[in-house]
Amino acid sequence: MQNPLIQIQILREGAVVPEYKTSGSAGMDLSACIKENLLLPKGEVVFVPTGLAMAIPEGYEGQIRPRSGFSTKQRILMPNSPGTIDSDYRGEILIPLLNLSGSDFLLEPGTRVAQMVIQAVVKFPIQVVTELGSTERGTGGFGSTGK
Repeated sequence: MQNPLIQIQILREGAVVPEYKTSGSAGMDLSACIKENLLLPKGEVVFVPTGLAMAIPEGYEGQIRPRSGFSTKQRILMPNSPGTIDSDYRGEILIPLLNLSGSDFLLEPGTRVAQMVIQAVVKFPIQVVTELGSTERGTGGFGSTGK
């Protein structure tokens, strides 16, 4: 069975078409499409353009996640991780980056800042009820199973 095709439109000069770096990679890297270094002030969120738009097939989503090396080494995180690119979105893919390092960071053009994993989407019908079935856990929340 062949996988569905993702169409990619290049919106800006210098955009890097995402690719899987190894045969076992689950995600394809997304790069910063900027003409010159971009300042990421400490403690702030900056939306980084990729210069790309895409058509993800219906029934799938693109999950945008941090790249582990860039994120942990630089302490630059994605505040909405994972972000979702819906199948009907056709605008430019922007990557929100939050600088949690102790100083401003200069992002260089072409830096691989995130990765996108394609996932199938399952939609369930919704039923409003007056009561939910019971479980062993019940309403136990944060940390309740660590006792």
